[in-house]
Amino acid sequence: MQGKPTVLITGASSGIGATYASRFAQRGHNLVLVARNKAKLDDLASSFRQKNGIDVDIIQADLTRLEDLETVETRLQEDHAIGILVNNAGTGLSGSFLQQSLDDITQLVMLNSTAVVRLARAIAPRLVEKGDGAIINVGSVVGLAPEFAQTVYGATKAFVLFLSQGLSAELLPKGVYVQAVLPAATRTEIWERLGADLSLLPPLMEVDELVDAALVGFDRKEAVTIPPLQDISQWDAYEAARVAMIPGFANNHPAQRYVETPGNS
Repeated sequence: MQGKPTVLITGASSGIGATYASRFAQRGHNLVLVARNKAKLDDLASSFRQKNGIDVDIIQADLTRLEDLETVETRLQEDHAIGILVNNAGTGLSGSFLQQSLDDITQLVMLNSTAVVRLARAIAPRLVEKGDGAIINVGSVVGLAPEFAQTVYGATKAFVLFLSQGLSAELLPKGVYVQAVLPAATRTEIWERLGADLSLLPPLMEVDELVDAALVGFDRKEAVTIPPLQDISQWDAYEAARVAMIPGFANNHPAQRYVETPGNS
């Protein structure tokens, strides 16, 4: 098992994070598991040590608290065995934008966006120096669909996608692979925490299927992995249309449709 990088996973006590932990444990990677629930982390760590013969450390941390976030940052900066970061911790909010409290919105942005960029920033310089390593950022298809009426949550996930694509452009030439994973509705504990009625939700993907698909994308070094999307040509067309607009952004005069002419104002 020597030579395999240690994997640090946030939100590792359940759902997607716990499944990532299980899969990387099966691959023989040592783990650092981060979450708020110490009891669950202890149980997982004990199980992985016994079943997979790996080393597992745990960090009890609430990534919406600055001091806890700094603890994880320090571990990423100083532990040279860690070569893969799985930025998975995240949450959602029930209700519409006008119903959500400012405090809840602030906490959501802190966990879903601020913690993601800070942890990536903590590990990236060391990975670049080594010329190897990976950052996996778990986003959501909601970040592509404002029509889903999950305004702030979707905005945080759009941030994760943009961050991942930007980091990929910067870091891949320096040997560091960055993957954005965009799940759709997945069967995790988040729905219970939000008080959602499962009967009103679309069909949910099982978390094992999601993570296994995401790891296929990881092994293929995909920049963006969207497990539920059957027709990848749709994503390719989306990206092609986006890239095709870029030359137009360099124009130093407004588009003609914004130029008023006499009698047409």
